[in-house]
Amino acid sequence: MKIEHTLHVERRERVGSRYAKRERSVGKLPAVLYGHGQDPMSLTLNAKEAIRLFEQGERVFNIDLSGEGAQAVLLKDIQFDYLGTNVIHVDLARVDMTEEIDSHVVLRFVGEAPGMKRAGAIFMHPMSSLHIRCTVADLPDHIDVSVAELELGATIHARDIALPANIKLESDPDSIIAQIVEAVTEEATGEAAEVAASSAEPEVITKKKEEKEE
Repeated sequence: MKIEHTLHVERRERVGSRYAKRERSVGKLPAVLYGHGQDPMSLTLNAKEAIRLFEQGERVFNIDLSGEGAQAVLLKDIQFDYLGTNVIHVDLARVDMTEEIDSHVVLRFVGEAPGMKRAGAIFMHPMSSLHIRCTVADLPDHIDVSVAELELGATIHARDIALPANIKLESDPDSIIAQIVEAVTEEATGEAAEVAASSAEPEVITKKKEEKEE
């Protein structure tokens, strides 16, 4: 894997929420760099550039720190604001291209599922990323999941995804990646509720039954 992108970074001398807010107001993204036994270092990134690359699925970058030269880093964590919409902070880790890492990789669904041609069919994908383990050099930008044979009622599990031999699945193999289900209509829901209600009604013990038992 060749690192194609370089993040432009600057050292951040002042830390704390107040200073971080100031950095964000001028288009910078606060970050912390750590790993390989070195002290954590506070940095800022170009917010527009960095977030664009993150949204494209990029996870490994070069950074060029004055006095330290270029080095490879891995995006380890992204923090969002309380609404979950804006990126407010990221964690970066120093890495060697040959070391093994755990990472979550974005899933990309490809193909046209035949099950979606049925009326009322709904495509569901509970997972948007897959937990894997591999070397930094083998870390993919995304993992393709073919739905070209997915029929109504069928399910794709994590174990069904074909991964290269040098990538190990860390997610639960039984995790549901995608499935096609049939929409439940209001009529069906109403009928189910009536059945449940009738089965839950208590038995009415009449006076005649009591007399018979006596």
